[in-house]
Amino acid sequence: MLSRRNFLISAIGLALVSQGSQRAAAQPAKKRLIVDSQVHLWKASTPDRPWVPGSRPQLPEPFTIERLVPMMDGAGVDRVVIVPPSLEGDRLDYAQEAVKRYPGRFAIMGRIALNDPGTARRFPTWREQPGVLGIRLYFAGEQAAWLTDGTADWFWPAAEKAGIPVMFLTTGQTPLFARIAERHPQLILIIDHMGVSPDAYRNKMLPTAIDQAVALAKYPNVSVKLSSVPLFSSEPYPFRDMTPYIRRLFDAYGPRRCYWGTDITNSFAKASYRQRVTHFTEELDFLSEDDKDWVMGRAIVERLRWA
Repeated sequence: MLSRRNFLISAIGLALVSQGSQRAAAQPAKKRLIVDSQVHLWKASTPDRPWVPGSRPQLPEPFTIERLVPMMDGAGVDRVVIVPPSLEGDRLDYAQEAVKRYPGRFAIMGRIALNDPGTARRFPTWREQPGVLGIRLYFAGEQAAWLTDGTADWFWPAAEKAGIPVMFLTTGQTPLFARIAERHPQLILIIDHMGVSPDAYRNKMLPTAIDQAVALAKYPNVSVKLSSVPLFSSEPYPFRDMTPYIRRLFDAYGPRRCYWGTDITNSFAKASYRQRVTHFTEELDFLSEDDKDWVMGRAIVERLRWA
């Protein structure tokens, strides 16, 4: 039988445990930050705002701010990195409209005329433009030669000196970035779409492209976007045929150098926005909850220094 003293001690202990449990229960679970590392936005082509001649959009209709924001809200996506499409040329005004209308929810990777070294004059104030955090480069068609003919040589030291993060995609030339990463160790380089271009996918070169992206993981300044997965999959959700490739890249780069992204307009009909989120948060069992925190948002925010 308990003494009065022991009884009181036990009662007090139980009360403290109960209070602690109530406090823990009262505190809401911390919400995971979810950031889509690539979405294109564009308006209709009009006489006063024409698309670049010869370009065509990924969807037959405009993909606008008004269309995207409700999708973000419905899928639980907090932020989006806007990559203006090539049909917009180098203009950023529509992306900056999204930044202005929804403060804190959008950032921009700007486009430049890479064949104009005079662009470097803008680099010291590049990130002072509203919402602009970096630059996105796509080496395809005639521009693929710029990586080897000297046209792009001015860019890498200039971007490194200015502290401008660079997202890039090539058509089979990813290995060329080994020398760039080694020569410019402070230059932030982010591989788009697991290193897989639409041409590589169409030509059944996906495994080779993944191998090339994995090979760059030894450079600390290189990271990778695990984006556009539905486009490359030949299966419906949850795209099991892509799991080995995602796993290889994740194992090579780790959670702090891998970034979830959709490029949703390039495979719009293959999955809902919500499914693109749950693919990573519910279907990839090799990711821990902490891994998901980094891959789904924390890592890209940190790498781009997005306050």
